[in-house]
Amino acid sequence: MTSPIYVAIDTPDLDRAKSLAKAVKRHAGGLKLGLEFFAANGPDGVGEIAHMGLPVFLDLKLHDIPNTVAKAIQALRPLEPAVLTVHGAGGRAMLEEAKAAAPNGTKVVAVTVLTSLDGADLMATGVKGDPHDQVERLAALAKSAGLDGIVCSGNEVRTARKAWSNGFFVVPGIRPADGTSADQKRVMTPRNAMDAGASILVIGRPVTGAADPDEALRAIAATL
Repeated sequence: MTSPIYVAIDTPDLDRAKSLAKAVKRHAGGLKLGLEFFAANGPDGVGEIAHMGLPVFLDLKLHDIPNTVAKAIQALRPLEPAVLTVHGAGGRAMLEEAKAAAPNGTKVVAVTVLTSLDGADLMATGVKGDPHDQVERLAALAKSAGLDGIVCSGNEVRTARKAWSNGFFVVPGIRPADGTSADQKRVMTPRNAMDAGASILVIGRPVTGAADPDEALRAIAATL
């Protein structure tokens, strides 16, 4: 059975990224490459990581006018990412264009509320209600726009799953029971997130910051 854990390789250093990918290859279900990596290494760097044999989750959180997002995704098509993120707050037309522009095998998922944000942060941006309310709104929008799923914290995934039984739910902000939350405000343990309905878990620093990343990942996977 393929592991649901995608390891977040958040580094601009290509050699470091390749080293981490090699270290976790046995127990990871895939690798997440985000903006930090992409800004430093571009599509060629993504290709080098993809050649290591694990599915790639390209977490660029695209958010722009519909045409720009569609053109950006078309430019990324040769990479054939397993998962690609756009911001749910970009609106229905942007979400529809994003899905239409993506390769057939790519799951396009909408970022709802970043796990670094809480209710006070949302209020400061003019969004009324708590993160749970906003996740529900954006999940419904993503579903109606034809996306494959959403990104949300473990705190919201159970409710989202009830409303979208066949959705694909990416849950970041995952921390082992004995881990620290760092800059994440809405966190959950791996086991609890899977029980709540997560499709895949995104785990970064608890693995990549460990003295032995493979052993750290193996220990987390064992809790599932």
